Amino acid sequence: MSLTVAPDTGTTAPDAPPPAPGPSTATEVVRPRRVVPLVRAVAGGLAVAVTVLLLASVIAFALGALSDSNPAAAVLGETATPEDIARMNHEFGLDRPLVEQYVSWVGSAVQGDLGRSWFTTIPVADSIKQALPVDLSIAALALVLAILIGGGSGIGAALSNGGFFDRVVTLVCSVLATLPPFVIGMALIVIFSVKLQLLPSGGYVPIDQDPAQWLRFSILPSLALSLDVAASIARQLRTSMVTALGENYAIGAEMRGYGRSRVLFGHVLRNAAAPTLAVIGLAIPLIVGGAVITERLFGLPGVAQLALQSAERGDVPVVLGTLLVTAVVVVVASSLVNVLQKALDPTARREGALR
Repeated sequence: MSLTVAPDTGTTAPDAPPPAPGPSTATEVVRPRRVVPLVRAVAGGLAVAVTVLLLASVIAFALGALSDSNPAAAVLGETATPEDIARMNHEFGLDRPLVEQYVSWVGSAVQGDLGRSWFTTIPVADSIKQALPVDLSIAALALVLAILIGGGSGIGAALSNGGFFDRVVTLVCSVLATLPPFVIGMALIVIFSVKLQLLPSGGYVPIDQDPAQWLRFSILPSLALSLDVAASIARQLRTSMVTALGENYAIGAEMRGYGRSRVLFGHVLRNAAAPTLAVIGLAIPLIVGGAVITERLFGLPGVAQLALQSAERGDVPVVLGTLLVTAVVVVVASSLVNVLQKALDPTARREGALR
């Protein structure tokens, strides 16, 4: 028997698979596709942030313009003459048209100049710089506590789906969701400050002076702000994880011999984190809004107290500055959460890989 070798025609057999791309080629193709959704999310977030801040500035300035306070008369006192009041209004720029006042205020605010207090002549930006670190530190600690408490409770409830721990978490979350922060704060003061005398009931120490004392003074107000948010995080994470644990990819991974912890933290938790981040993004304005009552309850010298005291005496520039800075903090934090949520969203990752 003889074997005949077909001549080499220079063509590839139709059944031969095409050569696989090298590692560098695959990386160059996949990574840009995965980056596209993030770039779109950042661009969309910036557009929304600019629009929201513009609307917030218009609303804040309109509220200040519609107030019936007479700052010149309040500063000069009851003995001021009409000529003195007119001169002071000119110095404050209140004799100009409202549109011109707004444009001038926004233009200065973009450059970091929020004007001066009508009563103390202290720059508004300096007053906010002293008060803002208090709010940022309390809000950051409250958010960390909410994520730790809510995340741990949600994961435990999902693993004990229908069990005792799941029912306890559901009950506690239902109770906490009905309690406002000031009620929780008063309960914490009664328990930890009055009864047990473990923590102070008010005051503040900057974190750069004494971190340990800062934690002692900050833990109660942060807990008061975080428990409601922790309940929302726990419920959302528990629901998302129970759903994800029943998906085919989670069941198939366990059938292939992957460990429970690897399936949970490597696949299920990442897919369940995106909806939970949406809850965290919605909770940021609630934490900032709850700081008004919490700061007064615990005697914290934050931005909320600065705005409240300024509003009581009619110091419009300080009120406008605090409202604008608060809006910037909320919008920036919410935008960062939205970008992170887009990065963890499995749907966005699949769409980016298919393009």
